[in-house]
Amino acid sequence: MDRRAFVRRAAALAAAAGTGTSLLAGCGSDASAPTSLSPSTTLVPVRYDLDEPYWMQGGYGPVSMETETFALSVSGRLPSSLNGLYVRNGSNPASEASPHWFLGDGMVHGVRLANGKAEWYRNRYIRTPMYAAKAAFLGSGAPGGASNQSNVSVFGHGGRLLTSGEVGFPYEISATDLSTIGVYDFDGALKTAMTAHPKIDPSTGHMHFFGYGFVPPYLTYHVADADGRLISSQQVDVAGPTMMHDFAITDRDVIFWELPVIFDLQAAVAAMDPNAADGGGFPFKWDPTYGSRIGIMPLGGPTSQIRWVEIDPCYVFHGVNAFRDGDNVVMEVCRLHSMFAATPDPRPNAVHRWTVNTSGSDLQFNDEIICDLRMDLPAIDHRRIGRHHDNAWYINVERDSDGIGEFTGVTRRNTRSGMLDRYEPGRRYRMNEGSFVAADAEPDGDGWFMAYAWDRSRNTSDLMVFDAHDLAAGPVATVHLPVRVPYGFHGWWVPDQT
Repeated sequence: MDRRAFVRRAAALAAAAGTGTSLLAGCGSDASAPTSLSPSTTLVPVRYDLDEPYWMQGGYGPVSMETETFALSVSGRLPSSLNGLYVRNGSNPASEASPHWFLGDGMVHGVRLANGKAEWYRNRYIRTPMYAAKAAFLGSGAPGGASNQSNVSVFGHGGRLLTSGEVGFPYEISATDLSTIGVYDFDGALKTAMTAHPKIDPSTGHMHFFGYGFVPPYLTYHVADADGRLISSQQVDVAGPTMMHDFAITDRDVIFWELPVIFDLQAAVAAMDPNAADGGGFPFKWDPTYGSRIGIMPLGGPTSQIRWVEIDPCYVFHGVNAFRDGDNVVMEVCRLHSMFAATPDPRPNAVHRWTVNTSGSDLQFNDEIICDLRMDLPAIDHRRIGRHHDNAWYINVERDSDGIGEFTGVTRRNTRSGMLDRYEPGRRYRMNEGSFVAADAEPDGDGWFMAYAWDRSRNTSDLMVFDAHDLAAGPVATVHLPVRVPYGFHGWWVPDQT
């Protein structure tokens, strides 16, 4: 096996250790509805060549064509109240030189629903300079500003539909046809990156977000008002360039977790060399000597009032939510033991509750596992951001026979009872992250949960729509798409204006 093949195999095994498992351990009581295939159904063979990048194969593999189709067929009945656009972003490498799943070009996939019908499906690349150059991450210089892969999230704010990646400015896209309108820098006010997990305060409509950088300032906290004007940018003092993918807010706090995945200059230099024997390097590494800590500061600032508490080394891509309970700041997170480590930690990830007591001069930290089912990519009712939430929806993760993480079902967890409501479709479908869509004015009330699902029997995908409080019953409607939607990241529901 040559060096290139060895690196790719190691990347595949690292990804499997970070996201997959062969068993799903339940927590609380659960209800599930497996969907089996008929004996005559032939599944598309999905075997991963571990000498090639896993992100170019199977459910991860990119699609090469931009497609649009109209008057989609539907099984079941779409709720007539679902009038809007469901759109989801993800990494879709336009170049085989992409050195990691996280570092492909952004592609959005959208389905327009109206009056009980599925009017159209489109997928579109985000037209960034890196996409235009067909350049791998760092392949044409360090990313930043407009030059980035806007491949992680999509969200609406201030009348705009925006996409964002890990570093650089967001991009505005059209909700009408998903075309790229252009880079969006808040009328020139944004001077640092915007990372992919903004939080919109349901009381004020203010969007709180941050950006991390490879050089100082390493971390900057931003606030945009409800109309989309950037009203505050404040540096947060941290020691170095860590990958900080997510954060949280409460109704009066901002919470950062600074964890030991560190920007690796040597790997970044290798990634900028198009002749590198291994196709370039991934520019982050696991370094537990950096330390791990949680910082809490007032919502809106000032950042000078941030207070830190040390915790055991770990990594969190995604927080579920956070809220205040008296003197306690309570967070639910999808916790990994490590990420991008040279020797992956074999222990499974789990959903944890972190509690920080803020009453004394020193913060006090408590960590407990609230669900040992391996899940990630959480979703909640956006109207409960920063407030106690009754329900959270997750994607289930298993490891297949090749050691690659596969997304096998979806789960709702009730935070008060611990009850699990699970949809497990069996061998036929592989799921994607989904979104909650409210059906009434009551936060945490009735609603719909929608997610793309790869139908392995057809090698195309569906948009599944569930009663959000009865996943186990299976989808109430399934919109059949003409193409496969690759595994991806984060989505958004854009309701019609009434």
